[in-house]
Amino acid sequence: MTTLNERYDYGLNLELLSVDEGITGYRDDSLETVKKNQETYQLPLTIVSYKDLYGWTMDEIVKIIGLTNNCTFCGVFRRQALDRGAIQIRADKILTGHNADDIAETVYMNILRGDFFRLAKCVEIMTGRDGPLPRGKPFKYTYEKEIVMYAHFKKLDYFSTECIYSPNAYRGYVRELIKDLEATRPSTIIDIIHSAESLEIDTSTVKMPKLMACTRCQFMSSNDVCKACVLLEGLNTGKTRQAMGRKEVQSSQTDKKAT
Repeated sequence: MTTLNERYDYGLNLELLSVDEGITGYRDDSLETVKKNQETYQLPLTIVSYKDLYGWTMDEIVKIIGLTNNCTFCGVFRRQALDRGAIQIRADKILTGHNADDIAETVYMNILRGDFFRLAKCVEIMTGRDGPLPRGKPFKYTYEKEIVMYAHFKKLDYFSTECIYSPNAYRGYVRELIKDLEATRPSTIIDIIHSAESLEIDTSTVKMPKLMACTRCQFMSSNDVCKACVLLEGLNTGKTRQAMGRKEVQSSQTDKKAT
């Protein structure tokens, strides 16, 4: 973006924003790469951490919840952390590094979960257009391997190591499935994205979530209390299983009534 901004005189005021999830052996190394890029491109850098925002690191969270649902906590906290960081630096747009591989995986995950609301939204190149902080994905149609090869041959500072917790996460299994499909059909990733783009949801027959301000943190949510606040309360009260989903709460309440 810095090169394009200078080459075509876009007039953008670019700043770097990174999230430190507190994953030893992964995020601490990648932040060093971010700092090198900050020096190379002479851009302001702001780092927000889970520890400062929520009082927990991902290493601490994983010790509590195990290796199964860690991506749920991390994903929810990271999305809100980006919003918090963007507000801190007074940004009016956020550009993320999501590539075609990431988006194809998200499409599959939403299909498997039956999440039709996010299924339509996850392939948009710009989300939140009408909100105060739109998010763009400039690498939407770019393969992960293309980005790595470009960075390698251009001798750019980059970090391509996978998160140490991702192999055990739900997304990891979806990633392996897509890689297997890609081995027999090279266009699988782009085909998945184009298929999701072609889907249309008849909003007259289903109730779509409405965005509102969380009653606790005031950040955008589709419920009175946002998922970040629900998960954080679960961590602080030792009720992480209940915070993960309503079905578990309902089943536990049913069990108590039965006894």
